[in-house]
Amino acid sequence: MILENIRSPQDIKNLTQPEVDILIGELRDTVIRTVARTGGHLASNLGVVELTVALHRVFNSPDDKIIWDVGHQSYIHKLLTGRKDRFDTLRQYGGLSGFTKRDESEHDPFGSGHSSTSISAAVGIAAANKLAGKNDYTIAVVGDGAFTGGMIYEALNNCADKDHLIIILNDNEMSISPNVGGISRYFRRFRISPRYFKLKHFIKRFFSATPLIGEGLIKITRKAKNRIKRLLVSENFFEVMGLNYYGPVDGNNERQIELVLNEAKRENKCSVVHICTKKGKGYSFAEEKPDLYHSVGGFDIETGEIKNGHTKTFSEYFGEIMVKAGKRDEDICAITAAMCAGTGLSGFAQHFPDRFFDVGIAEEHALTFAAGLASQGKKPVFAVYSTFFQRAYDQLVHDAALQKLPVILALSHAGLVPNDGPTHHGIFDVAIVNSTPETEIYAPECFADMDYAFEQAFKAARPVIVRYPKNSPEEYDRSIFKPADGMYLCDFGARPEVSIITYGKITKNALLAAAELYQKGIQTRVIKLVKIKPIEFEKLNELTGNTGYIYLLEEGVKSGGVSESVISAFAEQGYLFNRKVKIRAIEDQFVAHGNGELLYRDLGFLPEQIAAEIELFLQNENPS
Repeated sequence: MILENIRSPQDIKNLTQPEVDILIGELRDTVIRTVARTGGHLASNLGVVELTVALHRVFNSPDDKIIWDVGHQSYIHKLLTGRKDRFDTLRQYGGLSGFTKRDESEHDPFGSGHSSTSISAAVGIAAANKLAGKNDYTIAVVGDGAFTGGMIYEALNNCADKDHLIIILNDNEMSISPNVGGISRYFRRFRISPRYFKLKHFIKRFFSATPLIGEGLIKITRKAKNRIKRLLVSENFFEVMGLNYYGPVDGNNERQIELVLNEAKRENKCSVVHICTKKGKGYSFAEEKPDLYHSVGGFDIETGEIKNGHTKTFSEYFGEIMVKAGKRDEDICAITAAMCAGTGLSGFAQHFPDRFFDVGIAEEHALTFAAGLASQGKKPVFAVYSTFFQRAYDQLVHDAALQKLPVILALSHAGLVPNDGPTHHGIFDVAIVNSTPETEIYAPECFADMDYAFEQAFKAARPVIVRYPKNSPEEYDRSIFKPADGMYLCDFGARPEVSIITYGKITKNALLAAAELYQKGIQTRVIKLVKIKPIEFEKLNELTGNTGYIYLLEEGVKSGGVSESVISAFAEQGYLFNRKVKIRAIEDQFVAHGNGELLYRDLGFLPEQIAAEIELFLQNENPS
C-alpha cells in the first residue's frame, strides 16, 4: 500500500512510475469507498486523480498555492496533504469539509464552494507574491463549466502580466449538467483537433531551438518564424489574451500531465494548460451517468444503487408544477444556470425545449435575461439554489425590482443544507430580498403550500421569490392547522398564552415544542406563515392578540429576517403594548457542515430546546 505511507506531498515526489500508478488506483478506491458511506461529490473527484498527483509531484505545496475552483473536486488533494487519517470524517459533523477551507489546512490557500472564483483569487495571490519578492507558483484548477461564468473573463483580462501563474483548464464537458453555449462549442473544437496543437508545439520548440549566428540572422529568423507560424497555426482565445497555451492534454494520463506542467513551469508568462478528463473515471456507474453521481448521498459500491431514498423532493414537485403551468400558459419560460436536473427542470426542458434556457453558470446573466423576457410579456421562472442566487443581488434590485418586472425566482436549498455546509446553507436569501422593494417572498413548508405560492406568483406583477428546502417535506398530520387568510394556526389549549410564529421546514419543530409545553401546562398557539413578504401585520397581530408572549422561530439569519420585520412592525404600530417577545434565529455567524440534527442542536432549534427556552422565558417574566 503506497497511500499508507503518504503524509505530505513531499512523499510522492520520488515515487517510481509503477508506484505512482499503484497510488492512483489506491486513491481512486479510497474515494469510492468513502463517498459510498458519507455521500459527497464522486464523479468530479474520480476525474482528477491523475491531475492531482501530477500537481503535487511538480509543485511544492503549500509554498506553491493550488486553488480549486468550487473545491468539490479536492478530495484527492486532501488525501495527499496530511488529511488521510481523517478522510472518513468527510462531510461529517466536526470532520473534513467537502470543499477547500483555509482553516482546515495550510494546503488550502483559498476557500471555495461556488464556481468561477479561482482565477480571480489566483491573480490576487500571484500579485501578492510579486509584491513580496517571492517566486512561488500559483495554480488555479478550473473546470470548463466554470468558463460559462462571467467572473472568469474578468479575471483572465488581468492575467497576462502575472508571473508564475498557471491555469489548469479541466475539460470534462460538464458542470453538473452537460455544458451549453458558445464556450462549450469552442472547447469541443480543441478536443477534436489534438494534432493541430501537437504541430503547434513542435513549431514553437523547433524555432526556439534553432541556432542563430549574428544579430542580423537572429532578426531575420525571428521574422521568418513568426510568418511561418501565422501561416500554419492560428492563435486561440487564450493566446489572443496574451497567455501561453498548452493542450489539449490527456488529463487521465499522469505522465503526460507532468511533462506539460514542467514545460509550463519554465515559462515566465501566465500559462493555460488545457487537459481533457473523464468525469467518474474508474467507476463504471459514475462514468456512464456523471450527472447522477455528481453529488450523491451514499451508494452501494457493487450495484451503484444510490441511497437517497425515493421520497419526492421539493425540486421534483416544482418540476411537476412547471410542466403543468407550461401546458396551461405558453408565456411561461424556465431558466437554469447549469442546474437543469438539480433544480427539477428536466421535465419542462423535455416538454418545452423552445421555452427552456440553460445559460451556464451565469446567475447574474440569468436573472437579467429573465427580466428581459418579462419586459416583453413572458413569464420567466429562474430556478436556482439559494446561495447561488446571492450572486445576482444587483440584478434583482436594478434589473427586476426597480422596473417591477414579474420575474419568478424558484429558490431551492433554502434553509440549512447540512453536509455541504456554509457555502450552501440557504440562510441569507430572506434578508437579501426583505431589503429589496417591490418584491414578494413565499416560503412553502409542504407541497400544498407550493401550489398556493406558485399560483400567486404566476399572477403577480412584480418579482416573486418562492423558497423551499433541499429535500422532502417533513412528515406529520397537517390537518391540525386551520387556515387563516394565507396563514395557518394550530392551538395547543383553549387559551394560549404564547404564540410561536414560524415558517418553512422548521415548523414541525415548533409544533413538537408546543406539544411538549402543553404537557407541562403551558398553552401555545403556533402560527405558520407561507407568504413572508409582505406580511399582513394587522392580521398577524389579531392572531397573536390574546397571547402575552410572542416567540419567533426562523431557520435563517436574524439580521434582516422575518422575525425582525415582525417585531419592528409590531413596535411601530403599537402592537407590543404589555407583550414580551423572543427571537430564535441564526445569529451573526456562518454555520458549519454536518448532520442536520447536530446543527439544529448547536443553533437551539431542536423541539426540546425551543420548549425549554419558552419555559424559561415565561419563568423569568413570572417569577414564583
